[in-house]
Amino acid sequence: MNNISTELQELIKSMHHVKKLEKGTYLFQEGAAANELFIIMSGKVQISKIIPDGRELTLRICSKGDIVGEMILFSSCSKYMMSAKILEDGEAAVIMKDALEERLSVDGTVAVEFLKWMATQYRKTQTKFRDLLLHGKKGALYSTLIRLTNSYGEEKDDGIVINLPLTNQELANFCGTSREVANRMLSDLRKQNVISIEKGIITIHDLEFLKTEIDCENCPVDICNID
Repeated sequence: MNNISTELQELIKSMHHVKKLEKGTYLFQEGAAANELFIIMSGKVQISKIIPDGRELTLRICSKGDIVGEMILFSSCSKYMMSAKILEDGEAAVIMKDALEERLSVDGTVAVEFLKWMATQYRKTQTKFRDLLLHGKKGALYSTLIRLTNSYGEEKDDGIVINLPLTNQELANFCGTSREVANRMLSDLRKQNVISIEKGIITIHDLEFLKTEIDCENCPVDICNID
């Protein structure tokens, strides 16, 4: 599992059953009673939140080894704060919230490891909001493209290919904006030969341009990624 200590991995693996993931359905939805956490074993899951005006803000795309639903632990108001939409068929390990809380309460070493892991998730979320607030929609899009290269990028002769097909609407959701706005920004990047898009696959030709435009702080890859 990604960035999780051996102790925490063994604890989590011993406390689950498996749930099938079906593309297009929801693992859980915002506002529903939260009694479970999930570890993605295969497939992909999108974590997002609906903004009051109806727009969708995507925060993460989770894949093998990622934990989702972690924000509900030790919360008296046990409702999911976000929705988890399944993007790709797969499986998830299911952990009962109460059982995990009980184990963390009596095992200080594992509890500390879990806190360290959650702190990393908070830092990831903070950097995404930082880019959105400081640099607006353009900054959110550019930083999303940078994070996608770190998570799914493959070096090729003509640039970095992001091996995750995404529609313009899905990219817009990472910015909390409309598809039309995302279309314009992507079109500008294509005209400048910063990116190219073929059948939903994006190739980044000038990564430094994107970094310069958002005053990139060159965060570690474990922070600057899309999961």
